[in-house]
Amino acid sequence: MSGLTPEQVSAHALGKRGAYADEPWEGDHVAKVAGKIFAFGLGGESVGVKCGANRAEADEWLHQYPKDVVVMPYIGRNGWNTLTIGGAIPDEEILDAVDLSYELVVSKLPKSKRPAAT
Repeated sequence: MSGLTPEQVSAHALGKRGAYADEPWEGDHVAKVAGKIFAFGLGGESVGVKCGANRAEADEWLHQYPKDVVVMPYIGRNGWNTLTIGGAIPDEEILDAVDLSYELVVSKLPKSKRPAAT
């Protein structure tokens, strides 16, 4: 059983350099950096993140945690999965997935839009 809460996942995501909360669709809370979403579903029982540079990399999550990982509709082909919080996925792996999603999104930003290192 996981001890990680949805609020802790949200705080972790929003603690990243340049991250901020947004609600682009009613009731859908996300974390963005430079206008790009890197985490969906903040505050919910799951979090949607980019789990790899492509679908093949993200599929590793499906094989490891088949009951707690779902390919995200519409953007799943680009490596996005929904990870269940409080299930079989260890807390640290969920936080690492948020970190990876953030890094993958930032790496695609023009250098001028990337958050400055502190």
